[in-house]
Amino acid sequence: MKIFLVFSLFLLNSICFSQDLRSLKKMKPADDFENIHVEKISEDSLQSAFVIWVKSGVKQHFHAEHTENIYVISGKATMTLADSTFTIRKGDHLTIPKGTPHSVTEVFGRKPLQVLSIQSPLFDGSDRIFIEINHKL
Repeated sequence: MKIFLVFSLFLLNSICFSQDLRSLKKMKPADDFENIHVEKISEDSLQSAFVIWVKSGVKQHFHAEHTENIYVISGKATMTLADSTFTIRKGDHLTIPKGTPHSVTEVFGRKPLQVLSIQSPLFDGSDRIFIEINHKL
C-alpha cells in the first residue's frame, strides 16, 4: 500500500506540474522563410505563446480582443505602437493593449528579429486586423 501511495503521488506530481522547458535563444526557424516565421510553443484557453522571427517588418495591425506581450530574444528593430516609434532590442519587453495599432517598420542587421509573443486569451490568428495606409498626394 505504501508503494502504491508513493507511486500515485509521483504520478500526480508529474501530471500536474509537468512543464515544457525550452531554450528560446537556441530555437531556429525550421525552413528558410521570406519575411516572417511563426512557431507556436504553447497554448491553453487563456493564452497562446509564439516565437516569431522577422527579417524586414510587420505591417501595421491590431488585435480587437487580445492583449499581446512581446519579449525580444535577439535582434534590433524599429517598432510603432499607437503614435509612438521606438527601437526595440534584446531583453526589451512591451505590452500591446487590445485595439492598439502596432508594426515593425525596420529590422537592423543581417539576422532576423526574434521575439516571444504571448497573446491572451487563446489566439487562433483570426484577430489580426491589418490597417490599410492610404497615402494622398
